[in-house]
Amino acid sequence: MLEAWVTWVPDVGFPILVTFYLLHRIENKLEELNDTIKTIPQLH
Repeated sequence: MLEAWVTWVPDVGFPILVTFYLLHRIENKLEELNDTIKTIPQLH
């Protein structure tokens, strides 16, 4: 998957590539946070 991203650098530019990388990394954290928030009503 990283190889496909590296081929994008000349086309879209480095800043856009970094943005997509960071969004991809943050996605998992947001899903965990969402799951945690959904369980809060069950704790009370």
